Amino acid sequence: MKPYTQLTQGQRYQIYALLKGNHTQSEIARILQVHKSTISREIRCNCGQRGYRPKQAHRFVLSRRTKAKPRIHAFIWTQVETMIKKDLSPEQVSGRLRREYDMAISHEWIYQYLLNDKHGGGDLHEHLRCQKRRKKRYGSYDRRGKLTNRVSIEERPDIVDERERLGDWEVDTIIGKGHKQAIVSLVDRVSRLTLLKKVERRTAPAVADAVIDLLKSVSVCPLTITADNGIEFAEHERIAKKTNTTVYFAHPYASWERGTNENTNGLVRQYFPKKSSFVHHTEQDLAFVMNRLNDRPRKALVFYRRMKYA
Repeated sequence: MKPYTQLTQGQRYQIYALLKGNHTQSEIARILQVHKSTISREIRCNCGQRGYRPKQAHRFVLSRRTKAKPRIHAFIWTQVETMIKKDLSPEQVSGRLRREYDMAISHEWIYQYLLNDKHGGGDLHEHLRCQKRRKKRYGSYDRRGKLTNRVSIEERPDIVDERERLGDWEVDTIIGKGHKQAIVSLVDRVSRLTLLKKVERRTAPAVADAVIDLLKSVSVCPLTITADNGIEFAEHERIAKKTNTTVYFAHPYASWERGTNENTNGLVRQYFPKKSSFVHHTEQDLAFVMNRLNDRPRKALVFYRRMKYA
């Protein structure tokens, strides 16, 4: 059986002729290749005082379409546009609307709205994080130096995996054009609080200083820090001493062990794309991005904004 489609005016003339020929509704449905309930509903809803007439039935249908109210009020779409312009993803917008307005709009519907806006010459799609097709990247031989006295993630307390307490951080660096400058990014595993700081060079001393300064800005003492195996974290022991915590290192090529930070870096890249220079970006620019990320509703937090932290 074909999926349901609305009847055309030509099919209504066929229904009229078949009814005159004393065909049953089941026979008419079989001839028109539609479900019998479609024929039953058509006759029940579109009959006049003189019975079923195709021209009148089609006029009834068009009249109801004209009077039909839009399923989603224009006010809601205005809210959608406002949230999209704040760089929220359609999924985050959908979750926020469900909480604040008790309005269920799927993120697929919002994507369709953005696509129609794009075809109409709008620019809402430019606020989406992904603007191009994803390319697969392949690993290569690791030629980086080795870190001394590194503490494996296998020794990290199990409670960190449960995400039940504040103070468990993940750290990474976001590299600028030509590897000349970088942004140190820190994110709390529970609250998703994101901290960013630019360094002129991605050296171990500069990165260590940035991590120490960033963690001083929060009120809750850090408990653990999880990093990758980049040589920029060679001064992990100084970080651990200054912050009174322990720095753990994920396994090589196991980015999922720092998934929160990897996801956050992807969000940051929306504002600082790959191969872009960080030379002209100021602390105010980074503060703007931090506010955007820390104020957005997260699916992991059931679309609440970040938890109170600092």
